[in-house]
Amino acid sequence: MPSRGPRVALITYGCAKNLVDSEVMLGHLSRAGYVVSPQPEDADIIVLNTCGFIQPARDEAAEGIESALVLKKKRQDRIVVVAGCFVERYRPVLEQRYPEVDVWLGVRDFDHIVEALERRPYKHGLKTYLLGRETPRLLSTPSTWAYLKISEGCSHECAFCSIPLIKGAYHSRSIPSIVAEARELAGRGVKEVNLISQDTTYFGRDKGREGELIRLLCRLIDVRGICWIRLLYGYPEEITAALLEVMKEDKICSYLDVPFQHADRRLLKSMNRSMDGTRALRLIETIRRTLPDAAIRTSLIVGFPGEGRAEFLRLKKFVREARFDHLGVFAYSPEEGTGAFELGDPVPESEKARRQDEIMALQAEIAASVQQKYLQRRLDVLIDPLSSAGNKGIVGRARFQAPEVDGVVLIERGGKGNEPIRPLEKVEIISAGVYDLRGIVVR
Repeated sequence: MPSRGPRVALITYGCAKNLVDSEVMLGHLSRAGYVVSPQPEDADIIVLNTCGFIQPARDEAAEGIESALVLKKKRQDRIVVVAGCFVERYRPVLEQRYPEVDVWLGVRDFDHIVEALERRPYKHGLKTYLLGRETPRLLSTPSTWAYLKISEGCSHECAFCSIPLIKGAYHSRSIPSIVAEARELAGRGVKEVNLISQDTTYFGRDKGREGELIRLLCRLIDVRGICWIRLLYGYPEEITAALLEVMKEDKICSYLDVPFQHADRRLLKSMNRSMDGTRALRLIETIRRTLPDAAIRTSLIVGFPGEGRAEFLRLKKFVREARFDHLGVFAYSPEEGTGAFELGDPVPESEKARRQDEIMALQAEIAASVQQKYLQRRLDVLIDPLSSAGNKGIVGRARFQAPEVDGVVLIERGGKGNEPIRPLEKVEIISAGVYDLRGIVVR
């Protein structure tokens, strides 16, 4: 390998779990002497890590592939690699559609990207790929925080979801492996780790170990240098009293991302989900009673087969009563091979979009109201050193704001204005918008 290796640009589509997979690929490439390039136009190799979850994500990935192939036409020796979920699910179709792509890589072969590029033989992954102690990883997130993937795959059988078809059944990493990675991240200056998984609350259950997530959290609490631990993607039925109790620990953010999907009992049964709106509201009440400062995020689906006006109004009522801190809405996408596929797609796309907008408009009103409680409060804020708010401002997040999906705290320098900004600052909130807050650093 020459001292200056080929330049690689990697573009990630989809979720935070995909981002970690991209960081692993970059880690392997960097260790092998490849040089990371921020611009695809300047790169010798373009890698696209795709999402195949729903049709809009596949459309976006397809546009990315086509853009990369346009660049390849301008330089025939440029290599295009397409990896990830889209490839895992539709590789034969994609190979036929895009014969100019040089390398295809599924979700079980991220650690073999160097061998694939260099046309060296390797054993294709026959089982779920899990990060380990020795896995190289080149972080792409700001220096103050990182994602920490604790498992791969999913063993739930939600009727709308294609993830088990792509990723396979749930496989937990070992606690020692995760703790070792957390220590390594802390050694790099990371202050916040965001635990991610298809279902974080299922951790350890694939191995028959109840309470494994609690044991993991107790170990992570002891990692020196880590100040915040955040749980993302928890299944409603698995939010237990014991889990909420351990979340009282100061290092664990009082934050839960719980995708309820809907509130109508009949629709949820069709989705192969069991917690209807009434039970969900009871769970939300329990969470807020146990963790008074808890911030709750959820994801909802509109336009699922069978959702008429009455079912949609029931969903709106649920959102109004739950008063979520953060909320995302997806339009139903029929996925071949899933349980709901045979139900068809009777709700027109225009109606799905209208319902999506209606829920988000309602949530905007709720969020603006919720934000008011932070006015004049002094909050711990984790600084994002890569972002800026105008010429003099900086950007950070409070404990109730997850990275990339929630709002931020826009910070004005207080005092002399020339003191160095620390990774964690105390910020007094002076104004609140619908999603973002504005504050001043106080020392």
